[in-house]
Amino acid sequence: MDYLARPIACFLAILCFYCAPGLAVAGSYEAPLPVQLSTDPDLCAYVPCKDVMPGADGFSKRMGKPAYVEAYQSRKDKHDGKDDHGDEKDKHDGKDDRKLIGYVFLSTDVVDIPAYSGKPVVTLIGMDTKGIITGVRVLKHSEPILLVGIPESQLTKFVKQYLGKFVGDKIEVGTSRPGEGMIGVDAISGATVTVIAENQVILRSGLEVARQVGIVKPTIRPQAQFKDIPGTLDWQALLDEGSVQELKVKADEIGQGPGGQPYIDIYFGYLNEPTIGRSVLGEHGYASLMSKLKPGEHAIFLIANGTGSFKGSGFVRGGIYDRVLVSQDIDSFTFRDLDYLNLYGIEAAGAPRYKESAIFIIRSPTFSAAYPWSLVYLANKIDRQTGTKTFTSFDREYWLPARYLEGGRPEIVKPEATWVKVWKSRKIEVVLFLLWLIAAGTVYALRDKLVRRSTMKDTRWKEIPRYLLWVSSIGFVGFYLLAVPSITQVLTWFHAILFEWRWELFLSDPFVFLFWIFIIVTPFFWGRGMFCGWMCPYGSLAELVYHVAGKLGLKRYQRHLLPQNWHDRLKWIKYGIFTILLAVSFYSMGWAEKLAEVEPFKTTFLVGVWNRSWPFVTFWTVLIVASAFFERPFCKYLCPLGAALAVPSTFRWWGLKRKAECGPCAACQVGCGSQAIDDSGRIDQRECLLCLDCQVLYYDTHACPPLAKERKRRTKASEPLTAIGADGYYIPIVPFSARPTPAAAERPSLPAFIGQEFFDHLFPWSRKVFQQPVLLQATTFALTVLVTWVWVLGAAGRIGPGIVLGWWLGWSAYELVVRMRCKPYVKDGPWWGRNLRPASWADMAAYVGFKNLLIAATLFLIMKGTGILDVLQGLPALQWLY
Repeated sequence: MDYLARPIACFLAILCFYCAPGLAVAGSYEAPLPVQLSTDPDLCAYVPCKDVMPGADGFSKRMGKPAYVEAYQSRKDKHDGKDDHGDEKDKHDGKDDRKLIGYVFLSTDVVDIPAYSGKPVVTLIGMDTKGIITGVRVLKHSEPILLVGIPESQLTKFVKQYLGKFVGDKIEVGTSRPGEGMIGVDAISGATVTVIAENQVILRSGLEVARQVGIVKPTIRPQAQFKDIPGTLDWQALLDEGSVQELKVKADEIGQGPGGQPYIDIYFGYLNEPTIGRSVLGEHGYASLMSKLKPGEHAIFLIANGTGSFKGSGFVRGGIYDRVLVSQDIDSFTFRDLDYLNLYGIEAAGAPRYKESAIFIIRSPTFSAAYPWSLVYLANKIDRQTGTKTFTSFDREYWLPARYLEGGRPEIVKPEATWVKVWKSRKIEVVLFLLWLIAAGTVYALRDKLVRRSTMKDTRWKEIPRYLLWVSSIGFVGFYLLAVPSITQVLTWFHAILFEWRWELFLSDPFVFLFWIFIIVTPFFWGRGMFCGWMCPYGSLAELVYHVAGKLGLKRYQRHLLPQNWHDRLKWIKYGIFTILLAVSFYSMGWAEKLAEVEPFKTTFLVGVWNRSWPFVTFWTVLIVASAFFERPFCKYLCPLGAALAVPSTFRWWGLKRKAECGPCAACQVGCGSQAIDDSGRIDQRECLLCLDCQVLYYDTHACPPLAKERKRRTKASEPLTAIGADGYYIPIVPFSARPTPAAAERPSLPAFIGQEFFDHLFPWSRKVFQQPVLLQATTFALTVLVTWVWVLGAAGRIGPGIVLGWWLGWSAYELVVRMRCKPYVKDGPWWGRNLRPASWADMAAYVGFKNLLIAATLFLIMKGTGILDVLQGLPALQWLY
């Protein structure tokens, strides 16, 4: 394997040098922030508050909920301790000597809005006493597109657009609409989701602080008018109608790993409504509570179980219950000790037992029970990848059932999710992109008709659709839509599956989302070549560069193919790169995203070549120049995305057609631009880019040696030239009925077929294993039990994903060796067939790796969906295993 180690080592050395500038100027990308930042009262001791509040020379400690600090400026009209009226002032009264000029606050103290990476952009914001934004500074972000793709200066330029704007204004990313009172700010091309999230962060943070300090007057909502509905309800009826809601936070949702019980399980409800109040508290308890409430005050109850607490361990008398709050629209309502009443019991029949309970009083004229509100639970979440703690919140909406409200529920127009706004704002492009995907799939599905109409001397029927797809992929998909799939997205999926899946993260870019649905499905039908050979924006650009260079007079210098022995070595580099990126991503996703710059996609389409530093420009130029003389060098030898898509290509449904003579005959092999045809005539679907030249040759009666020979024989014998059949041969002249019909192979019954498939895929051994030494058989049995045990522990969340992946790789390596000894074959063609062919080591590695991944994912989803995982986690009898 030296021929693999040396190229990969060279690649890593070059890549480290190539990425070095990106590392040096990473700026706020995953910038380390002090752990005291979210807890220390002196916020400005850790962040540059003066940068966002020009003119300030003093700052207070944190105050309020959500937290902010006051910014002060020394008065310039002070002389010898006297004010303008000549009155003597206490020189030590610092507050009298200072003027309040504004407020500074940290976005994560106020809101928790994830950006494209799934993590918030930590932003420091300054606002004057009139609600005008005076400064915005991004302290930390985790957006890979702003790492080495789009310069971070673009994000700085974006946030500067908010300077001088009022926090209560309607500001959206896009063009201004004065008629609707909408102010537009320019987006960052290629980072739409990031800037939409940052727009919400700045405006919502500013508005909440402005409301708290009185700059923006609170919205007074009409109060609820209750119907007089007699009777009471049991606990289940309250749950069914929504009068009692449940907020459950699992231990693994805050990074503690799953346990036998949730971290916290809260039931809560609104008590002012008579039917609900009487049902929960009983007649006497409800009457007593109502007698204690003043007009305009509201009571809610909470009962909870779990390892956590909604009261919090740090509560002190006179302080705030910092674990729970109520939010209604953008208003937040916290609770102090005077807002707490004891809840001694639940009268509703069937109520669960609970560990802690409380009644909290909301004392605000802006709260209305007629409108929806949410109970918010605040917690520290441990990032299982990095071990760092972040502040996060969990919420559950509550809205009184319409039957309790006079006139029913008021009509509410809820703000749309960020990804919905993105899809709606680009609906025309989404439709056009869908039509493009459908057209591409249809054209390739009709490939047999196209190649039959073509010949090796006239390939227009095949080439014209390909050229149209290439040009549209480069111009429309690449440069206009910026819908460029990348290996970083594959790495993100791996981590999302293992750690936290967020649909919003993948839906936020409609074009990449739709493209990936297409890309995931098509390898199972046609292999990786549908995307890589026909639709990839960069691959299309490289292919056009090669063809245009040939037309411009460079054809004599172009080397269509490398020597086969060199190609067979170099093609493994892309698999090594993909493996390295995947392994590094579990150590540091940031490092993996930096190393993924081996892909020139960002440089070409998202950022622009001349907007990059010289190493990126040099690397991009070398690849393009190489593409002018060699056909797709990057796609064949370096592309980690192509390597990732090559693995499931082993399972493709339809392969390219071959004849029995394709082994001895090398006509297709010589002309294969992908060099995917071996000496036996077999096509390696993992390397094939589906140029379809071999399929044109397959039907060409003048170019295909077997067909040319038969054509000459028939012409010499004055026999008619019949049409070419689907098998690639002339249809026989002798009528079909006159020839003996071969006996059809007996098809196994469905149970027998399922049993055979089950045995083939789940058990790598055959009867040959019993011919091995007893020690080897015992080792095999022990390893099987151990791997199953490790997988169950991993699925139950008892050991880390790194250990599970290590065992998974170890088992796959063991299975690979065993199968090559006991079952050295893989399936060829449709999944349900039994057309088996001898497997190479590469065939078996791709089959075993992808098959085990599918089995593990399927079992995990089944166990999670059926509740088996919860049972496993809660069984005390299994604790000794853990």
